[in-house]
Amino acid sequence: MPRQIVATPNAAQSPATYSQAVKAAGLVFVSGTAPADPATGALKGATIQEQTRQCLTNVAAILEAAGSSMDKIVSATVVLADEDDFAGMNEEWLRWFPSNPPARQGAKLPARIPGLKVSIAVIAEA
Repeated sequence: MPRQIVATPNAAQSPATYSQAVKAAGLVFVSGTAPADPATGALKGATIQEQTRQCLTNVAAILEAAGSSMDKIVSATVVLADEDDFAGMNEEWLRWFPSNPPARQGAKLPARIPGLKVSIAVIAEA
């Protein structure tokens, strides 16, 4: 399978420096996805739960554009601005992955972006 850039207007737009996702080697690599409204580009949600929901909504749209889906995610990286938001992020995460969740790792956001609480990247089967 040749490398294919994946883009959809149904998810938060990525900056020009990277793609929303790349499909290659039977996998879909979704870049770190912010909780931005696809229509306005503005961050959506005041709470970590709301922002996690919007990130996962954006990830789902990107995976759909790539011909994949949330149930095909094998690995996820969750980047938080504040480690105190971990429990709240997990609360929303469990609504999306109540059983057989993907492998996951966490990290702390290396730079402060006003209002941004979380970013989520995933790798899924194509």
